[in-house]
Amino acid sequence: MDRPLIQYAVEEALAAGITGIVLVAGRNKTAIEKYFRRDPGLERELNDRGKKDLMSSLNFTLQPDVSIQTVVQEEPLGLGHAVLCAREAVGNEPFAVILPDDLIDGGDQGCLAQLIEVAENHGAGVIAVENIPVHESDKYGIVSTVKVAEGIHRLTGIVEKPDPVLAPSTLAVVGRYILPPEIFQALAETGKGTGGEIQLTDAIARLLETTTLLACEFKGKRYDCGTKLGYLQANVEYALKRPELKKDFSAYLSGRKG
Repeated sequence: MDRPLIQYAVEEALAAGITGIVLVAGRNKTAIEKYFRRDPGLERELNDRGKKDLMSSLNFTLQPDVSIQTVVQEEPLGLGHAVLCAREAVGNEPFAVILPDDLIDGGDQGCLAQLIEVAENHGAGVIAVENIPVHESDKYGIVSTVKVAEGIHRLTGIVEKPDPVLAPSTLAVVGRYILPPEIFQALAETGKGTGGEIQLTDAIARLLETTTLLACEFKGKRYDCGTKLGYLQANVEYALKRPELKKDFSAYLSGRKG
């Protein structure tokens, strides 16, 4: 639609009650930081022109209690390395991780808010998972678990992109985590794994030796915007949610031939 995936990620965090945002970006991705930086000239111009809709889309960055900072990942060494880069900014407290490529429509309660609720109720870190076809196991981190309650499981193991024949379950990790600060030390002690990268799943497996972590089957629809098909699906579905577009866009889709 008309906003970048990173904005949806930040909005999901804010809706879950998080006010300290740390963006981990590559060395040359300065546009991400600039996007969240206030631009008084643009704000003034939008107000003067009566562009209230556009102005409201910026308001989430203007809240006085919201802190947004950027740390640079100097080398593309994987998700685990990206999380480790945020160690100093996060400090010694539990924190959330959102991967913007996984766009999740959680309805009235966002995915991250669901995870935080589980974490608070059980006093443990939580990883979002969903059931996938077994033949897609080699695209995800896959967990082995023991059921705790409906949709909630205790992790007993986790493996990155296993061969479908060897996958311990069909519960796949998706891009939402609530992690304890101890994960940073586990990441620091984790060497390069699959793809020559520092894998977050490897550090989580190490952490399981001493720490209880849960898996939560979140409620909502996930769009894998890291793929062309998922990105296209998300654009269509989010356009159909817009009151000003739904009628005309639905008519266009219904009238298409071929």
